[in-house]
Amino acid sequence: MTRTGLIYRLVASTKALRPASMAGRIRFRRREPDKYETSSTHGAARLLRLCRKPMLAGTCAALAAALFAARPSMAQNVAPRQTLDVTAYSIDAEIQPRAHTLTATAQVTFTALEDLPSAIFNLHGALRVDKVSDANGTALNGERGPNATLVVTPAAPLSKGQTYTWTFHYSGLLESGEGGPVEGLKLACVDDPITYLLYAGEWFPMVGYTTDRFTADIHVKAPDDFLVVGSGRTGKPADAGNGEKEWEFKWDKPGFPGTIIAGKFTEVTPADASNIHLFATAAHKAAANDYGQTALREFAYYTSTFGVPESTQLNVVELPDDTVPAFWAPEIAAIAGVHFGGKNEFRLLANTIAHQWWGSEVSPKTLNDAWITNGMSRYGELMYLEDDQGRTALDSAIQDVSAGALAYDTIPLSSAGTLAPYSPQFQSMTLEKGAMVYHMLRWEVGEDSFDKILRAVLTDYKDKGVSTSEFERVAEEQSQQQLTPFFAEWLDGTGAPEFSDKYAVYRLGNNKGFRTIGEIQCDMDLFNMPMDLQVETEGKTVDKRLDVVGTDSQYVIDTFGRPRRVVIDPNDWVLKSTPDLQVRVNILRGQQLAAQGDTTGALAQYQLALKANPQSSLASYRIGELLFSMRNYQAAVNAYRDALAGDDQPAWTEVWSHIAIGKIFDLTGQRDRAITEYREALQTNDNTAGALNEARHWIQTPYKRPDTD
Repeated sequence: MTRTGLIYRLVASTKALRPASMAGRIRFRRREPDKYETSSTHGAARLLRLCRKPMLAGTCAALAAALFAARPSMAQNVAPRQTLDVTAYSIDAEIQPRAHTLTATAQVTFTALEDLPSAIFNLHGALRVDKVSDANGTALNGERGPNATLVVTPAAPLSKGQTYTWTFHYSGLLESGEGGPVEGLKLACVDDPITYLLYAGEWFPMVGYTTDRFTADIHVKAPDDFLVVGSGRTGKPADAGNGEKEWEFKWDKPGFPGTIIAGKFTEVTPADASNIHLFATAAHKAAANDYGQTALREFAYYTSTFGVPESTQLNVVELPDDTVPAFWAPEIAAIAGVHFGGKNEFRLLANTIAHQWWGSEVSPKTLNDAWITNGMSRYGELMYLEDDQGRTALDSAIQDVSAGALAYDTIPLSSAGTLAPYSPQFQSMTLEKGAMVYHMLRWEVGEDSFDKILRAVLTDYKDKGVSTSEFERVAEEQSQQQLTPFFAEWLDGTGAPEFSDKYAVYRLGNNKGFRTIGEIQCDMDLFNMPMDLQVETEGKTVDKRLDVVGTDSQYVIDTFGRPRRVVIDPNDWVLKSTPDLQVRVNILRGQQLAAQGDTTGALAQYQLALKANPQSSLASYRIGELLFSMRNYQAAVNAYRDALAGDDQPAWTEVWSHIAIGKIFDLTGQRDRAITEYREALQTNDNTAGALNEARHWIQTPYKRPDTD
């Protein structure tokens, strides 16, 4: 079994398992799961919990998007071949939040993609299956397989191309994450005040996570003081008696409608936004209206950019903080309470809403194609950031995305399906490098053609899966350009080029200015892409688009003013290797190792970053953060002091270093010195991730280390 970072298991086997013996009602036996590295699985849950810490909003969005990348329980290097195509569900479910129980009957219609002795489904391991029957009511043999699989064997083998309808009766206690598809992470929980049954939680029999599209008619009984949210709500809930109401959700377009969220919510509809509904607990009710306005602006931006979505309704729903930072389903953007309504959380919301187009309307055909939807949801987030805050904000974000793109770029993006989808490798490739592919394609083909490509993909593959080769074909048709070199470089290759430049400046006669003759040198012989070359002069800056091909590309640029400097790709349209980017890559790797509990490995990466740039405030801050978590207070203070004396990049390292030092002084009984640091934080006037509010809080109340870190 592969041991890479944050690894989650694939279904261990697709072989038919012997049926359990039948005596009256069906009995399903659980098999012992394969052993694997405990640190890997718990590392992912720990990494997701880091999303609740300050300064990790971008990581949160990426991680949230990763939840839509592939089946959560995958971990071996090759996904099992899909042998079933589920086309429709009819589900009757009852939740009892105070008892934490789910009782459900699911009628599943599917087609066998090959001749099979048994059918294998994924179903949450905490759910007990009482009976499975075919369309004639005949009970079927079955047993539990490894990794929460469910193996059902009919009396006669399944025939390729034949459609079947089976009915599953099951129930169970969904309170902890035990039995879920990802160990240590709760994706399905029946609780008070919020119940969430996420599609990723496998609370109904399923196959082909995010690739097998289906329709669904779901009926949910819930306490009458709960509001229930799902895809395709039909009318008002009906009185079901016994203090319950029954809600119906019907989604008749092939997609991924299997998420149900219920809770003691207040429903808020912002002014002038009848299509936006927010469902918030009492703790976040006050922020719901403003957050709804943010959702409205983002939804409107994406509609104008991508076209009208399959549904113009959007439900922004609060999730508890014990699960993922965000999740999506048709008509649903679910956001954890810690991020719900925050003014600095608009990027996470934007990323989640973008999945209404990229994920819901169009999905990847296979895991190798996950970059198409994951990358576009990430880049959609950045496009909205640019629209809302300008090009400077986009340029800053691109630096972080570029670091993520190169952090684990070891295999081609078109082969991402060979990686464990919860690993840092899969995340970095499909999310960050995928976003950079879109960013570079935008530059390569131009704004108009880029918009046409996005809309054409959504139109041509509506309610379908799209492959990488199909995406390439659409891109060439819409741009009228031959893009084989582009896609070969960025989808079928690895790494990023490093550029250097040498040039000479000559004065032209008759007061005609200057001529710069130079050569761009590239360390990748197969590189072939246009790049921007900017000549800064004593007067007007001159830009020239230049085709850079191979290792040496010559250019000649005439300017009136004397050239001062020549800059390659000044607006960072192209993913390229630079010393500054390598520092960011090392820091990112360190953060991911720290999230997995590998403090030694994390510290080594941070030290590499400092070696490349001894003045890196971010590297010093991360070292301080790591040492603080290890309770090595003196060394942590030293590192935070180094961050304050560094290059102040990013600027928030100053305010949060003061806060961290103040906390350490509080913990070591030096209250006066702690207050001084908190006041220093206030003087920065930097409220990144609510820093000023936190500083004010600790001025009033001495910091104490939580019982659990």
